[in-house]
Amino acid sequence: GAPNVSTAPAVREQHGHDESMHPCASPDIVVWPQAVGQVQELAALCHRCRLPMVPFGTGTGLEGGVNAVQGGVCFDLSRMDAIAELSLEDFSVTVEPGVTRKALNKHLRGTGLWFPVGTVGV
Repeated sequence: GAPNVSTAPAVREQHGHDESMHPCASPDIVVWPQAVGQVQELAALCHRCRLPMVPFGTGTGLEGGVNAVQGGVCFDLSRMDAIAELSLEDFSVTVEPGVTRKALNKHLRGTGLWFPVGTVGV
C-alpha cells in the first residue's frame, strides 16, 4: 500500500518515459520494493497474472527502456540504495540496483577509487 504503491496519473506518467525521444507509455501501477524478497514476490505475482514488469532506476536512459508499451507494473528500484560491500583489494563493490553513480562516488571518496560514466559492471 501507500507510500509503496501508486496509481496516480502523474506518478505513472513520470515512470513512463526517460530522456529518449520516445513518447510516454505509462505503466498501470508503480511499486517501490525495498528488499530483494519483495522484488521476488512482486515478480512472481506479475508472472502468475501475466503482467509486464518494467524496471525503473532514475529515468535518465536514452533508449526508451522504461516505456510501458503494454502497461504493467513499474518496479521503481530507487529505494534499494544500499552499498553492501566494498573490496579495495580487488576493486569491486556490491550494490543494490538503486545506487546511483553519484552516490557510489560519494561513498568511494577518500579511497582513491571512482566509478566513471559509461562503465559497465559485471
